[in-house]
Amino acid sequence: MASRSYTAVNTTDHDYTDTEMDDRESVYYDTISVAGSEPNRKSLSLSRQTIYHSADDLPGYDPTPSRFATNNRNYSSILTPTKNSRNPKSNDINSTPYYSHIALAGGDYGDGGGVGGGGGRAMSECDEVSASLLDSYNRVNKKLPITYSQWKSRTWRRFEDGERSVDFILAFRGNDINRDNIRTRQIFERNLEKEGLQLEREKTQKIHFIKIHAPFDVLCRYCEVLKMKMPIKKLREQDSICQPELRIMKEMKSFFGRPFKFVKLDRNIFPERDYSLMLEYSRNYNFLFDAENPNFFNAATRSNIINFILERQRFSEDADNHTDIGINKLIEDQVYEAAYPLHDGDGIAPGSERYILLKEWASIRKWIKHQPLDNIKEYFGVKIALYFAWLGFYTHMLIPASIAGLICFFYGLVNLGSDKMSDEICSKNNTILMCPQCNAKCDYWYLNETCIYSRISSLFDNNLTIYFAVFMSFWATLYLELWKRYSVNLIHRWGLTDYCHRAEHPRPQYLAQFRTQKKTKFNEIHRILEPNVPFWKVKFPRYLISYSIVFLFICLAIAAVFGVVVYRMSTNTSQNIYGNTDSMSYKIMVLPATAAVINLVVITILNYIYDYLAVFLTDIEYRRTQTEYDESLTLKIYLFQFVNYYSSIFYIAYFKGKFVGYPAKYNKIFSFRQEECSPGGCLMELCIQLVIIMVGKQAINAVIEMVIPYLKKTFNSVTSKIGLSSERGENFKLISCNQWTQDYNLVQCDSRVLFEEYLEMVIQYGFITLFVVAFPLAPLFALFNNVLEMRLDAKKFLMFYRRPVAQRVKDIGVWYYIMSIIGKISVASSAFIIAFSSNFIPRLVYAAVNYKQKRPMEFLNFTLAYFDTKDFQEGTEPMISAFANITSCRYQEYRNPPWSDQPYKKTQIYWHILAARLAFIVVFQNIVGMVQMIVAWAIPDTPRKLRDRIKREEFLTREIIIENETHRNSNGHLKVSVDDVENGNVFTEIDLGGGDDSDDKYAFRRRRNNPDVTGDRTTPV
Repeated sequence: MASRSYTAVNTTDHDYTDTEMDDRESVYYDTISVAGSEPNRKSLSLSRQTIYHSADDLPGYDPTPSRFATNNRNYSSILTPTKNSRNPKSNDINSTPYYSHIALAGGDYGDGGGVGGGGGRAMSECDEVSASLLDSYNRVNKKLPITYSQWKSRTWRRFEDGERSVDFILAFRGNDINRDNIRTRQIFERNLEKEGLQLEREKTQKIHFIKIHAPFDVLCRYCEVLKMKMPIKKLREQDSICQPELRIMKEMKSFFGRPFKFVKLDRNIFPERDYSLMLEYSRNYNFLFDAENPNFFNAATRSNIINFILERQRFSEDADNHTDIGINKLIEDQVYEAAYPLHDGDGIAPGSERYILLKEWASIRKWIKHQPLDNIKEYFGVKIALYFAWLGFYTHMLIPASIAGLICFFYGLVNLGSDKMSDEICSKNNTILMCPQCNAKCDYWYLNETCIYSRISSLFDNNLTIYFAVFMSFWATLYLELWKRYSVNLIHRWGLTDYCHRAEHPRPQYLAQFRTQKKTKFNEIHRILEPNVPFWKVKFPRYLISYSIVFLFICLAIAAVFGVVVYRMSTNTSQNIYGNTDSMSYKIMVLPATAAVINLVVITILNYIYDYLAVFLTDIEYRRTQTEYDESLTLKIYLFQFVNYYSSIFYIAYFKGKFVGYPAKYNKIFSFRQEECSPGGCLMELCIQLVIIMVGKQAINAVIEMVIPYLKKTFNSVTSKIGLSSERGENFKLISCNQWTQDYNLVQCDSRVLFEEYLEMVIQYGFITLFVVAFPLAPLFALFNNVLEMRLDAKKFLMFYRRPVAQRVKDIGVWYYIMSIIGKISVASSAFIIAFSSNFIPRLVYAAVNYKQKRPMEFLNFTLAYFDTKDFQEGTEPMISAFANITSCRYQEYRNPPWSDQPYKKTQIYWHILAARLAFIVVFQNIVGMVQMIVAWAIPDTPRKLRDRIKREEFLTREIIIENETHRNSNGHLKVSVDDVENGNVFTEIDLGGGDDSDDKYAFRRRRNNPDVTGDRTTPV
């Protein structure tokens, strides 16, 4: 490798326009600029704030020139203090000198790639330069060592002054020469500054960045506007709010909790949060809040407030223009490329919250640990934290369901050899000859060929199946009721008990669709004019078209299932045409499995089509607000996926083998005979279908969820166009050395991301409730999937997506109601599957008939009917048969034998069984449904202790506010009558916090039996 030398070049501390920059001078870059591709420009530009300025700002920095070497390259630097150097005697960060920009000249340095991508070597070199500077600093200042991660944390998320944090980023293309866009940005940014936001522009790259910082006064003002609840100082009487547990309860919890200590969070990493009262913020009651705490407004609160300002800021000088509002419309119009808050660090260097969450939460190694929900809430906001809380709660609730499923499965496994029907089928003495399964081409076959199939069926279709179905129905109700109680506690802890979603502005897309609309109406809520769109004339026809297309594609999904059914019927026939000698067990197990795989592939393809279709149909519906749009989109996609995933399972559970006919008169579809169930019923085939679709879906989604965001991130990095633009229009690649450029290459985290996560889990919930009777191990597979899903989702949000804007919600929205409806449908579904797809009811009727007739009869013979081979329809009897002189065969039906007075008519037993099946459905549905209602009624949504705590909190905060108002109206002296003291009235002393020496600590006296204040504030305690 050719040797390279670098010469330090000193520059003055001035800003230059693009035209004023020469080859050796430039503005303060946020990155290291490698410009070796141009002959006349050979300089390595190091950012003042990213390297030297950040190091300079540290206490006691000595700007002595130093020489260092990295990778056999010699570097030299000259650090020159500016004229405005601060007092060097002070060790305060704000008083230390800073040094002007440094450019190091050098030869060809190679391509740096885009922002964070395509330049791994250049990034490594950047880190080496930084580490060398750091090492030099540490050698000079042995008393104050600094790590690379500490240096990085100060420079990657700060303004140029090194003090103000970057709370939000706006990004736009620097080569955008559209005058309207430039003017729009100027107006918008000027209005943001009028609101009090502090902006710093970074225009040294192809993508220009606007760094936004929200000062404390702006945060306070909008915190009050948004009615956010913030923690108040600890009160003396605060400990009385939480009712102490009985000693015996504490000891029991401690005793039973010892075996599960390994699942709890490490309190050294995630310290237990102190209980704090939450009160709606008001600047009038600043004395209540610990506003001096640097973490009073965390990053999530800051991003929420700034996003609120961005969404409501005008970008038009026309005061009557009420449509040009908000950052969303600007991004939609491509005035800005992106708007996002910053991640906390890169996730690699220790010390940041992002790093801690990656190592202690998103790591697969921590799969058994509880989730740090409070930390997740502070990092991502309540909306995403509530999703992970729900996912964790749902996963924990799957544990008892999995145990019950395992008990049912092992019961069938233990009794595998004692199942009477399987024994009869597998008996060596069994010579029952069954009728052909297709016309002409199929031959007779022996029933004992299905021995393996019948044995496996008994694993799931056993005496515990009905009890497991009842348990799962109760489990679904308990899960929803307990989730409500759990979520209420969480929401209260996070200060959102009384949260009400604010009125929404119209969507930018909605306003764009009616830009030319002349007729307007006055919005009473926002006090603005907006397009007046007639419902019956404009919206209703579009709703009609939209949902008609939805119905059409639902029919298409059903047709796809029908196509798979035809495939199975035709395959069954072709097996015999080509003389395939596979066993009957192969035909009734392997063929359904291959059909299920084909069905899964079709489902996956149709899902992508349905997603695009649902978005298109919702777009043409003219939904006014984002909430209306999201609800309509949710309904469509869920309907599509409900039919897509469940239709084939519904077919096997409710229709297959129910309308076949009998050998003399089969019911046909496209000249193919309908599919028949085996003598053991269709439950085993239903199990095969459920396992392949459910487990296959989970596996595909797990791969897609990690691969797609990774590929998007990589694509953004490789194709990034960030770079310096010379007068000739050449691009110079830059190395990413700050958080905003690194985050720009991540995938945008929009509302659809969380929607997809909820949708996947709710579809899974349908599998384990609607069809769990067919596959008792479904909850166990769901449990394994969710343990992995939780950690993969966490890693995805932390590493592959931009940090989402924190949003406040008080529940999981429409998904709870969908699961509630599924829970009610699951009762009827379980009843129908037990009644029509298993042998549970026929066994009961068989037992009753045997008991009444006092003569034993084999259950297998009880379920089979006789058919005389002379009665075959012409052309349907086997053309070539390996059996000679066959006079009769058996088929699965409850019909009279050919020698009876009414041959082939349905027997009285058939009607008894049908009546018993219908009666079972009615009884099961009503009893289980009634118990579900009782359980839901018996479990209140809000725990009694929490209700009492909320009332106590409201009382305490109200008392404090009243005392403060009384103090304001007085001169600060409490006047208490002697009679009150002598009469023994009880007084209360309230501490506003701040410690024993705090001026905020006062004694307020009030009568317990009299709400009126007897005097003013006492002298300070």
